[in-house]
Amino acid sequence: MKTLNKLILVTILLLSSSRVMAPGMELLTITRLQPIEPYTRLIHAIGMVETKWNTRAFNPAEQAAGVFQIRPIRLKDYNKRTGGRYRMKDLYDYKISEKIFLYYASETGPNDLEKIARDWNGSGIRTYYYWAQVKKHL
Repeated sequence: MKTLNKLILVTILLLSSSRVMAPGMELLTITRLQPIEPYTRLIHAIGMVETKWNTRAFNPAEQAAGVFQIRPIRLKDYNKRTGGRYRMKDLYDYKISEKIFLYYASETGPNDLEKIARDWNGSGIRTYYYWAQVKKHL
């Protein structure tokens, strides 16, 4: 059975590389693989809503820092869950802030951008307003 599978695979590869196809069939050639980044649009939108992409932003009322306005309580939770040792001053580094955001976003998964955004914002009725703002930038 393994030999038959290998023979079929070799035949398919030969046919596709020589571009011999059945009449009426089109050949699909993949020339470059693109990574799948399901959160790219959401990252952009939340960065715009939170700080207009100001990586040095600080909100004294909430003690929130960085482009995604990460609060001390979320940073503490992230460090506890992951064994991280980040401090508030580290949140001005975009890559660190993005890593923390993606950690929480991936808990929900890439298929529910509204839930990710609303959870990022907090809880309650105000998260619906927040989602409306995020949607404008998607």
